Amino acid sequence: MTQEERWTTRYNEVRSFIETNHRNPSKYAPEEKLLVHFLKRGRKLMNAGELKEPRLGMFMELMELSEKYKRTNQYV
Repeated sequence: MTQEERWTTRYNEVRSFIETNHRNPSKYAPEEKLLVHFLKRGRKLMNAGELKEPRLGMFMELMELSEKYKRTNQYV
């Protein structure tokens, strides 16, 4: 599996998680930690200007979706 395939797979996992659960992944839930790490690392690369197209566009869409559920409690 190439790095591009791994990135796309993780992107799809995070996107489907947010769309299904209507919240962002929790850093406290062990099964969601990889998803949180993906978002955190992506933000860090984006802010540093190291995230290139087409990943940048895809990640920006994910950030918009993530922002929609920014303050949603996981227990609601």
